Amino acid sequence: MRLHRNLVFAVIDALNLIFNENEYADKVIEKVLRYDKRWGARDRGFIAETTYDIVRWKRLYAEIAEVNAPYSRQNLFRLFAVWCVLRGIQLPDWKQLEDTPVRRIKGRFDELSKVRKFRESVPDWMDTLGEKALGKALWTKEIAALNAQAEVILRTNTLRTTKQELRLALKGEEIETETISGVKDALKLVERKNVFTTQAFKNGLFEVQDASSQLVAPYLDVAPGQRVVDACAGAGGKTLHLASLMENKGQLLALDIYESKLKKLKARTRRNGVHNVETRAIESTKVIKKLYNSADRLLLDAPCSGLGVIRRNPDSKWKLQPEFLEKIKGVQQDILRRYSKIVKPGGKMVYATCSILPEENTEQVQSFLSSEEGKAFTFEKEQNIYASEHGYDGFYMALLSKN
Repeated sequence: MRLHRNLVFAVIDALNLIFNENEYADKVIEKVLRYDKRWGARDRGFIAETTYDIVRWKRLYAEIAEVNAPYSRQNLFRLFAVWCVLRGIQLPDWKQLEDTPVRRIKGRFDELSKVRKFRESVPDWMDTLGEKALGKALWTKEIAALNAQAEVILRTNTLRTTKQELRLALKGEEIETETISGVKDALKLVERKNVFTTQAFKNGLFEVQDASSQLVAPYLDVAPGQRVVDACAGAGGKTLHLASLMENKGQLLALDIYESKLKKLKARTRRNGVHNVETRAIESTKVIKKLYNSADRLLLDAPCSGLGVIRRNPDSKWKLQPEFLEKIKGVQQDILRRYSKIVKPGGKMVYATCSILPEENTEQVQSFLSSEEGKAFTFEKEQNIYASEHGYDGFYMALLSKN
């Protein structure tokens, strides 16, 4: 691989914004990719994937390079040099990369790879927490799986097409896909490509959604004609899936505290040909209270630590703090106890997170069931989805029915 100066400098700029300015990696990538309109798909891919790779392995690379935050520009180049050496990429004759100790980098990598927190590049507290929560064997496998690059997974919009028709449409745009066992409407890209520029996407034939995430909406057991509430809808990935499963029939209410996210959902419903969704911003407790005892089905895709999705958000390893975890557990229990009142007698509710921690999952459900509000519910079933076992994001979901 021949390194191009302008592309490498773009990576360094991106790393500075992520590590030193604490900006979100996905937003930074969007910003940096606008630097030069002449960059082709391969150039843009190099910038995005190299940046994410160095973010993912920041702790390991920083230990090898012997640099600490805040990172000077020269130190960012040292991190980049480590990335190059470990991938067997020949270093160019640039002053920023002079005197790179290649043999020492390889030696340090061999040494540090024997220690899990360095090998998997996680903070001390997260490594301790993971082993305590899941046990040494499962945590060791899980954090390794969560450090793998996330694949691009599509969900067929069955309101507009079938999975087979979508495969053919994408093949016509030179995008090869594979089916995924156990995930009915999912397709996996054989090779990473930008699918958002395809005509198939513009026509609303699919959404990008991880395979594990695609298991949540079916877990709620919805049917056409029901009144369904997605109470933590965000930008609506699962809302759109629910609409498809409901065949556009019935009423689907999408709620969120952020109106900006619901506006994005409205645009997505139009592209997807969804007609049964109504959005409501949660501006006060009245919004929830007005819905008490009214829904056949309720989805609580609760805010969480996001530990199950760090494959696609590697910077969250460095942004997440122990105190946030304690705070979000309080939010989760509050949502469970207050929002569960939306379910009418005989209805069902799914509590879901994109976390792998029992304290955000099973323990929250048990705590809810022992509360005054939880006495009205019966536990039906739950599923822990681990990246190391399923190959996709880590998720949790529990199905409860109201007596």
